[in-house]
Amino acid sequence: MKQLTKAEEEVMQLLWKLQKCNVASILEQLPKPKPAYNTVSTIVRILESKGFVDHEQEGKGYLYFPLVQKSDYSNQSINKLVDNYFQGSFKSMVSFFMKKNDMSLSELESVMKEIKKAAEPVEVNTKTED
Repeated sequence: MKQLTKAEEEVMQLLWKLQKCNVASILEQLPKPKPAYNTVSTIVRILESKGFVDHEQEGKGYLYFPLVQKSDYSNQSINKLVDNYFQGSFKSMVSFFMKKNDMSLSELESVMKEIKKAAEPVEVNTKTED
């Protein structure tokens, strides 16, 4: 999956939120100072060429919608962050946040519970009835 620029990611965040919309709707959601309509339109077409977005005809215009799930992109981005800045170690990343960003003990405990929950084996019922 390709990496997005900051502007592309900002537009994608809005597409994930809106699900299906035209360029004017995206532009309406962007903070001031707003970019030009043509700028947003160009970004959407770039996202389409990268395989993140597709469109369907609506009257004389287009409605755009995401092809890539936000969770898939988030997962890929986090993995890239861990690989590039923490030598592939999630432990190093968590340690960094503990030291530099004042991660609270309760936040760390919550993360640990999520990790344990994800690591639990799924029980499969193999019992067959005669």
